[in-house]
Amino acid sequence: MRSICLAFVFLVFNSPAFSASDLIMFNSSYCEWCELWEEEVGVVYDKTWEARIVPIRRVDIHEPRPDGLKQIKPVIYTPTFVMIHNGLEVDRILGYPGEGHFWGLLDEMVKRLPTPLNGCLKETKMAATGTDKRTGPNSC
Repeated sequence: MRSICLAFVFLVFNSPAFSASDLIMFNSSYCEWCELWEEEVGVVYDKTWEARIVPIRRVDIHEPRPDGLKQIKPVIYTPTFVMIHNGLEVDRILGYPGEGHFWGLLDEMVKRLPTPLNGCLKETKMAATGTDKRTGPNSC
């Protein structure tokens, strides 16, 4: 059963067309905190297990908002990270509180995603980090 779940997760998350959930980073070209995020997190984000669950899309706050994001509440400060699922806002991180805090806040947001794959998130994270321990209610 675990093999089937892992195969499904890898098929789904390796498909570039699939993205029921996204992390939208509203940024600005003159935002120092955005630059710091890019240096500390942005350079590795696409290689993380979180990126498999919620790929990031960057949107300049001064550009017209893309059609698929018009329903998101107004964004005033940069960076603002908005997690959407099936086009609806789930949660957001206002500002960049530092690398450690960002990953912790993002992890909590991912856990709240209303998705049937939520039970496989722990195993996806373990597979990405090389951890073998597979116990508890979130195991596949």
